[in-house]
Amino acid sequence: MNNLDFRALVVNKDEDTFTVNVTNLTVNDLPEGNVLIKVAYSSINYKDGLAATPKGNIVTSYPHVPGIDLVGTVVSSQDSRYREGDEVIATSYEIGVSHYGGFSEYARISADWIVPLPKGLSMKEAMSYGTAGFTAALSIQRLEENGVTPDKGPVLVSGATGGVGSSAVSLLAKLGYQVVASTGKESEHDFLYEIGANEIISRQELQPEKIRPIDKQLWAAAIDPVGGNTLSYILSTMKYGGSVAVSGLTGGVKVPTTVFPFILRGVNLLGIDSVFCPMSTRSALWERMANDMKLDNLDIITTEVTLDELPTTLPLILDGKMKGRTVLKL
Repeated sequence: MNNLDFRALVVNKDEDTFTVNVTNLTVNDLPEGNVLIKVAYSSINYKDGLAATPKGNIVTSYPHVPGIDLVGTVVSSQDSRYREGDEVIATSYEIGVSHYGGFSEYARISADWIVPLPKGLSMKEAMSYGTAGFTAALSIQRLEENGVTPDKGPVLVSGATGGVGSSAVSLLAKLGYQVVASTGKESEHDFLYEIGANEIISRQELQPEKIRPIDKQLWAAAIDPVGGNTLSYILSTMKYGGSVAVSGLTGGVKVPTTVFPFILRGVNLLGIDSVFCPMSTRSALWERMANDMKLDNLDIITTEVTLDELPTTLPLILDGKMKGRTVLKL
């Protein structure tokens, strides 16, 4: 088994060069881990795009195999929780960042990073959600825990054509919410309506030249994978007692705001961490994504690519040229 030959996307960097190539590896090339998995699918997330650039500040050492999530079948296990033939999901933790990830036909990882594939969810469906879909689902669950229900009013989703955004639009619609989707891509309005948006507003509406500390109350809740000035405006326009689930920083890491939304309107700012969230939360949420949260339109938001297409596909996510979810079939 150690001499098994397989293909993977490998990024490498030295003082003078940076390369992204599909390369042959063996199991001996994989890092330590107590479960060996034959990978069926992975997906492309923003971190993966960063990992495939020389200044992404994601990868800790080279050579490296990106891919922060994967689904597949256990080939061998030194942990009693998993046996040969088990179908499993692995997302987040060190995968694809400081540990070889899912852009590989085989992966060896820790059993502590693994969730059994829930019944009712195929492997491709699991990666049509992937890390981005899991983040969107976690955002909704946190909103629910803070009292957000469909009868409270519209829920805003920023960056709505991206991985987290499109998943959030679809999941919210599935659960009966009135969804307002924000995008800078006029060409994708039909796509957003198709996946469940009730209303679409432009990205510019969330980025006015002057952001007031307190503005007109518009949203019962919001899911924001953008951050920056967009988050500042969202906070100023939340309804009393509303909640904002923030999970990203594509719009910047600085959020110029005041205490007013929090102390005058009781607004909740909820940080969403899908990387190290507890395994109990992770397992239960994947079960929800296979049951009451399961989407009927995953095929609409999903594009499938091959390993050979990855080197030219990965830069698109950093350029904002992807919509929905892009799944890698191994």
